[in-house]
Amino acid sequence: MKAELRSKPRIYQSITEIQRAFSLPQPLHPLISLLDYSKVTITREMLAPTFVMDFYNISYKESTGCSMRYGQTTYDFDGGGMFFTSPGQPLAGIHSLESDLGFTLLIHPDFLRSYPLDTKIKNYGFFSYSVTESLHLSDKEKAIIMAIGKNIADELETAIDDISQDVLISQLELLLSYSQRFYKRQFITRKPINNALLEKLDLLLHHYFNDETALMKGLPTVQYLADELKVSPRYLGDMLRSLTGHNTQQHIHQKLIEKAKEVLTISNLTVGEVAYQLGFEHPQSFSKFFKSKTNLSPLEFRASFN
Repeated sequence: MKAELRSKPRIYQSITEIQRAFSLPQPLHPLISLLDYSKVTITREMLAPTFVMDFYNISYKESTGCSMRYGQTTYDFDGGGMFFTSPGQPLAGIHSLESDLGFTLLIHPDFLRSYPLDTKIKNYGFFSYSVTESLHLSDKEKAIIMAIGKNIADELETAIDDISQDVLISQLELLLSYSQRFYKRQFITRKPINNALLEKLDLLLHHYFNDETALMKGLPTVQYLADELKVSPRYLGDMLRSLTGHNTQQHIHQKLIEKAKEVLTISNLTVGEVAYQLGFEHPQSFSKFFKSKTNLSPLEFRASFN
């Protein structure tokens, strides 16, 4: 029982709570805080057990000797990087050997209430990327991000008035817009790597539909494919959209239809047998799906080749 209790993640519900827990300065605002690494020195392992924050985190680190554990794997940030987490994501083990350049920005969801950003922020896919899919910045991009971080820090150090929140929200929106632009640039500059990932995905789907995995496990899910490729589902979808214009589910459907057409053309299997082989629980579901994609029923498609 004790071991089970120790394994439960520590949940931090407020920014004040987490900064107090790690002997960091008290936040200047209870709902938003920026930790400037040039002013805050972290000299010990922090957050060693798994922990969960009930707020958004945006971090940029340009350092040596820094690592973070995500799940069961530790990732080095020797080259620096920017990463984003949303409320409720489990993280563990930030360790730094020396002062760094960069910052951590913590935003409680309540800070965004009544602003359009409260809804918009949920549409930024990179808040669901894993740490391994961090954003790597050029020197020019670093300067832009650091300048916005300084603007936020300066505003937080200014006496709070009825315009303060509007200014901070506008700077946060600017930071997220630039981050989205830089991620899109990264998809382009990493195109050879992403093409290799696409090839792995297509090979994975090929084996899935050809070695009876679909028959045993059912239709492949986005989560299954992401786990097999060791990327997050949101990253996989954004990567595919950058290369093919389709999200992961659409890509699965495309490969599924290709395989269905192949089986219907070269085999004598009944429609029901084809459906089960491809992972459908019910032949009717397969027939409906096939017609929605081709405007023909499976039998009509087969007849067109005979």
